[in-house]
Amino acid sequence: MKYVLRATALAVVALLIALLGWRVTQRDAGAGLSDKIAAGDRPAAPGFTLERLDSGGRLALAELRGKAVVVNFWASWCEPCKEESPRLERAWKQYRDRGLVVVGVDAQDFRSDARRFVSRYGLSYPVVHDGAGSTLGHWGVTGFPETFFVDRSGRLVGERIEGPVTATDLDRYIGQALRTS
Repeated sequence: MKYVLRATALAVVALLIALLGWRVTQRDAGAGLSDKIAAGDRPAAPGFTLERLDSGGRLALAELRGKAVVVNFWASWCEPCKEESPRLERAWKQYRDRGLVVVGVDAQDFRSDARRFVSRYGLSYPVVHDGAGSTLGHWGVTGFPETFFVDRSGRLVGERIEGPVTATDLDRYIGQALRTS
């Protein structure tokens, strides 16, 4: 019995170390995106396919090729996310006829809490759910909210915005995403 307990404890520790290693490599995969964007490069936006909160269908970022996209990572428990959500909704309504899509990526959150958030703040743009946060590492997301701008050809433009995005930044970088192809 003593050996079984030791073997189990050792297996749990090994599993935790492997999980930590996997998480670090996933986060490192997207860590260079911000540097590339800041240097004026236009790296390809990491893809994702996630379940939509509103329709129960799925949304793949690749399906939006040909449109400019604002990708906003948020969670219902995030106070700055509450502050910025009306700005994102206004930008969606202002620019959608010009070919813009705002996509909210709710991550590390409960689906029911995210749905309440969407309803409370009257969000009409597409919102997808990434409960486990599997997309965060690919994008290099380190906190909430974070916002990225994708041009019509699927490349990142502008800047990565850490913290609540301002109306000025939205206008500036949406303009770049709409102009760039």
